[in-house]
Amino acid sequence: MIVKDEFLSRLRKIFGLNLYEVKVWTALLSRGTSTAGELSSISDVPRSRTYDILESLEKKGFIIMKLGKPIQFVALKPEEVVERVKKNLMRSAQERTKRLEKLRGDEVLEELSTLFTKGIKFVEPSDLSGSLKGRQNLYNHLDMMVRSAEKTITIITTAEGLNRKLEALMPSLEKCKKRGVKIRVAAPIDNNNIKVAKDFKKVAEVRKLEGMKARFIIIDSNQLMFMLLDDEKFHPNYDIGVWINTEFFAQALEQLFDLAWKEMKVVK
Repeated sequence: MIVKDEFLSRLRKIFGLNLYEVKVWTALLSRGTSTAGELSSISDVPRSRTYDILESLEKKGFIIMKLGKPIQFVALKPEEVVERVKKNLMRSAQERTKRLEKLRGDEVLEELSTLFTKGIKFVEPSDLSGSLKGRQNLYNHLDMMVRSAEKTITIITTAEGLNRKLEALMPSLEKCKKRGVKIRVAAPIDNNNIKVAKDFKKVAEVRKLEGMKARFIIIDSNQLMFMLLDDEKFHPNYDIGVWINTEFFAQALEQLFDLAWKEMKVVK
């Protein structure tokens, strides 16, 4: 059986399997039913590993073990596998979420917080900086920054970035609004995001950004995060952001933005 490496790689990413697992699974799919020994020969997976791999695939819902001698394994329809994997992922995510929720007030979290609090005392504010890669990581960090805001939030983004931020940040922005945090949002406004811009007006003052393309956020005039790449030209996985805790730079950038803000049109 010859299966292209590119196809195997896609299966690994989609289903979260390792290389041996996708090789054995595709081998079984090509046979319908088979023994471990046959699958080892077809898939080029060491015989000593094949039983472990088959047991793993069975637990994950990809195959069924048929009782008898010799033991045979039965492939399931790919559509059925997709449904089983989806259910398993949802169940696993729910269980992990419950475990994490139970950590609130738990001594484990208290000990972790103590370690962090003690360690942070020896760090200069300007040293609290770093780079993040991947849009999901960026938005996770942006949400953390927003939740920490006490006075002001300034968001400058692209037209498409405005759409993304509504989904990613709105729940936290709503809580900030209730706490009295002043929120400003600037972005290019067109027919594709005018509705989103109006939704943002529930929590922020929104103005139309023209003649400039930028992506950054300033929190309380001391935390700053800016994205280095054009979101229209790069895949989300390659998006890069730099986070800096610097009152000096953040205030300077915000003062420059204030000048531009006065010239922007208010979204009505």
